[in-house]
Amino acid sequence: MQKNRLSSVLSTFVVCYVFWLLLTWNFSAQELVMGAVVCLCVAWFASRMFIHEDPTWLFKPQKLLALLAYIPLFLRELWKANVDMAKRCFGGCRSINPGIIKVPVEAKGLYAQAMLANSITLTPGTITMDIVSENGKDYYYIHWIDVTTTDRVKAGEIIKGSLEKGVRRIWE
Repeated sequence: MQKNRLSSVLSTFVVCYVFWLLLTWNFSAQELVMGAVVCLCVAWFASRMFIHEDPTWLFKPQKLLALLAYIPLFLRELWKANVDMAKRCFGGCRSINPGIIKVPVEAKGLYAQAMLANSITLTPGTITMDIVSENGKDYYYIHWIDVTTTDRVKAGEIIKGSLEKGVRRIWE
């Protein structure tokens, strides 16, 4: 097995095993061994789909810290969007102006764009429908529950908020 493939399997194993431990929260010897076996099997088959670039990315301290710093940033944006949606729902849903808007994206790379698109979709009131490239520039088509502006750049600032900066710190 080549070195890069071994690194990919190891990185995928570490991610899977951490999630296994967090989800099961059972630290008996039997559970730890079974988790390791299952995660190793998953890593062996899934690493080719999971790791496309640098397999040691997770083990770089500055990237790991950027990922950890992104969690409260995302939770803050999630909280704001939930409060906004609750106000709209309890206000009789009169203050909505739904539409689809094309927003420019500065994040580069498949992982960064996927993470940003998923973060936008996870916040209530927005759904990332498609990612397109036109003339060397990337755009998201986003369904937005309250289109307050049709200016792409301003809409992008409202929708993406500080999420894009956080994602770029992680992946670029």
